[in-house]
Amino acid sequence: MKITSSILPKIKRFWLLIILASAVALTVTACNPANFKTASAQVPQLVSAILSDPKTFNFPLSQESPNVFPLIYEGLITENYDTGEIEPALAESWQFSDDKLKIVFTLREGLKWSDGQPLTVDDVVFTYNDIYFNEAIPTDVRDVLRIGESRKLPSVKKIDERRVEFTVPEPFAPFLRSATGYPILPAHSLEKSVKTKDQDGKPIFLSQWGVDTPLDQIIVNGPYKLERYDTSQRVVFRRNPYYWRKDAQGNPQPYIERVVWQIVESTDTSLLQFRSGGLDTVGVSPDYFSLLKVQEKQGNFKIFNGGPTSSTSFVWFNLNKGKRNGKPLVNPVKSRWFNNVQFRQAVAYAIDRQTMINNTFRGLGTPQDSPISVQSPYYLSPKEGLKVYNYNLKKAKDLLLKAGFKYNDKNQLVDDQGNRVRFTLLTNAGNKIREAMGSQIKQDLSKIGIQVDFTPLAWNTFTDKTSNSLDWEASLMGLTGGLEPNDGANVWAPEGGLHMFNQKPQPGQPPIEGWEVAPWEAQIGKLYIQAARELDEAKRKEIYAETQQITQENLPFIYLVNPLSLSAVRNRFEGIRFSALGGAFWNIHEIKITK
Repeated sequence: MKITSSILPKIKRFWLLIILASAVALTVTACNPANFKTASAQVPQLVSAILSDPKTFNFPLSQESPNVFPLIYEGLITENYDTGEIEPALAESWQFSDDKLKIVFTLREGLKWSDGQPLTVDDVVFTYNDIYFNEAIPTDVRDVLRIGESRKLPSVKKIDERRVEFTVPEPFAPFLRSATGYPILPAHSLEKSVKTKDQDGKPIFLSQWGVDTPLDQIIVNGPYKLERYDTSQRVVFRRNPYYWRKDAQGNPQPYIERVVWQIVESTDTSLLQFRSGGLDTVGVSPDYFSLLKVQEKQGNFKIFNGGPTSSTSFVWFNLNKGKRNGKPLVNPVKSRWFNNVQFRQAVAYAIDRQTMINNTFRGLGTPQDSPISVQSPYYLSPKEGLKVYNYNLKKAKDLLLKAGFKYNDKNQLVDDQGNRVRFTLLTNAGNKIREAMGSQIKQDLSKIGIQVDFTPLAWNTFTDKTSNSLDWEASLMGLTGGLEPNDGANVWAPEGGLHMFNQKPQPGQPPIEGWEVAPWEAQIGKLYIQAARELDEAKRKEIYAETQQITQENLPFIYLVNPLSLSAVRNRFEGIRFSALGGAFWNIHEIKITK
């Protein structure tokens, strides 16, 4: 995944896989700076880079970040990443019922889709009832919207031409922030595909709006629309002429006419292009910070520091004990290791996170111990009692010996049956920081006799293994975060689409025989339900504190480092309000190019 992209405004309504280290760079025509200057002189544009092609233009089916959707879609509400406050978007206002079980939203007048068609309450009802709530459509959105032990979904109904009512079956604390900010999708363009079934009885919606779809068929409501996609080269966005926002003087927003994402093979490439003048912005990874800092004045740019990122990085093991077609997903010998909590704790103690911070992150980070972002009011710090795993080889070895492991005459770790402890650690290729982290983990674990075969893979291959075939042993990756823990419900609910350490098959995937949920795993899921139900903020914080204690005791994810959120941006952009939650361009509609 990645250190969350600093150029891209982010949809944070649920947690997403982070694919890349945040690069941001570049050109409308290949990688030639001369071509870039010629093109950029034609229209006001922002040029950036990503490390991988988009996987889909269909929002409900997306699990990656960054993705195109924050630029091309809006929901009823949005989040101000400067203040953390909820603000109106497609809805101009909302009102809660006295019992807090209903919210009535009033849409803005005159809303339109990018094809000029009216955007109405019918689109809101269609988006939720026909897509997000549709069990035939596999989307992580639904995991976040499920309420209570019953896992019921809200009801959404039209009141009149401008008002829509959301109702929940019981108190739901994240009702406004989590449930009503998802992109609204066009009924006039997608309704037929939802109702029409293919030969397997599945909605043809599942094959709609892939990356091979003609871009004029993708109807949007955000500040930009898709103009061009050249595979492995670039994605180009053009200002949506029907976007609703206007400034105080009545001028249409956004001011920047075009946004370009150049698709590059590595963060090193994006750095070279930024330094050569062909970029507008780049995510500053720790290994680039010193180099770029001394060039700020000469290069006419500024490095923004938003403090600790809201994302996480971690190692996780495949704890799935199930089988497909009679074959175990994980080698039973290795599965016994991975499912032993003392083994996972030993691995955590053996990873030298401070050295990782000093070397790989150049001191620009802190140890990470919680799945909840440090910016969240529900974050539990080590000072408040959160269990931590500071580097301690003696503790690691003691735990392994207590768990029945031993060392042979070559000082190699073996289990109680004499099997050498060796596993493959996967990550996504092209992320220089993550590859350095993986190399250190390999070295660190060798000190307790474990052989790690560290293997970076192309993103599509990696996601196929971890999400579809489930043919993997251990991985190094991360997730985005935010202020509201319930946005991670799809990670912690045992049936959730991002319950990666013990993944249940998702709709359309082959069944798994013998899938088990551990008691601690089920308890976390129950606590997330309880916390979402609790309206008393102090009590809610106590519940989330308990979830963090359980995750740190049982280590479904072994958390690593929380780096600083850093981005370099050319000085010609005015109106940037940089934050770790939103990056440099979360408020892109009000940013201007001054020179």
